[in-house]
Amino acid sequence: MADNPSPFDPARILAHKFPETTSTYTERDVALYALGIGVCCQEAVDADELKYVYNENGQEYIKVLPTFSALFIHDTMRTGLSLPGLSFDPKLALHGQQYIELYKPLPSSGYLENKVSLAGLHDKGKAAILEIATKSYDKKSGQLLCMNRTSLFLRGAGGFSSSSHPFSYTNYPKDQGLVGKIPKTPPFTVYEDYTGPSQALLYSLSGDYNPLHSDPVVAKIAGFSKPILHGLCTLGFAVRAVIKCVCKGDLSKIKCLLGKFLLHVYPGEILVTEMWLEGSRVLYQTKVKERNRAVLSGYVDLHHVASSL
Repeated sequence: MADNPSPFDPARILAHKFPETTSTYTERDVALYALGIGVCCQEAVDADELKYVYNENGQEYIKVLPTFSALFIHDTMRTGLSLPGLSFDPKLALHGQQYIELYKPLPSSGYLENKVSLAGLHDKGKAAILEIATKSYDKKSGQLLCMNRTSLFLRGAGGFSSSSHPFSYTNYPKDQGLVGKIPKTPPFTVYEDYTGPSQALLYSLSGDYNPLHSDPVVAKIAGFSKPILHGLCTLGFAVRAVIKCVCKGDLSKIKCLLGKFLLHVYPGEILVTEMWLEGSRVLYQTKVKERNRAVLSGYVDLHHVASSL
């Protein structure tokens, strides 16, 4: 159990105000992110994906992939996770899930204000689950563009409440955080993608400089044979697969998405994403081909599904 600097007070937890952050980005950042999650990695002039890195066919702006919005959580993850009565070592935090809702198409450049709030907190005894919601607004118009909900598994941070009545708080519908069972039926479609040997280094340039993804010494101390790929990078690969195979490149179909991180990926491994259609929901599971292990699962909810599918 972690040593707490102050007694646990549920009222203080729920009233806690997280600092707001801002995010500024340009078309260059958008294109760099797209390359970081594998856009055009197999074919430099991929007809389906060139629009994410180049003003193709006279389009005024490059298109922004929905998972780009996950970058808006970086400042909060680095500086703003302290809660009264909860003590934890950030180095022991594991990224469990990422949920994203999209309300407006993301502009190819922007200046955003991020409002952060507590979405959930659960005492698991030896550990705790902390959930943070980040709503991102266009600074100029005030329009809400997207919302991220980040779930962190905090090792050593549990035991802060009564063991007979452990604290558990959630302020969103429970079904949003449930991945659901992967069907035993054959998938609707499967997409195979390649991560490059330097994929983690490339993705790091979008703002996540955790040495676990670049430093061999740090990776070995953490128990890995070499630096691993960012979980959010793997999520980007998986959602790209859904956009390519189910949405046929139409980004406007994406309503919300969830990814649950199951296992690490080494740069250079092949990712195989299996997809199943259940109404307007796409269930997916991503495996590493070389090890035949599931590394990510989740869903993508669509505004509508083409009748031709």
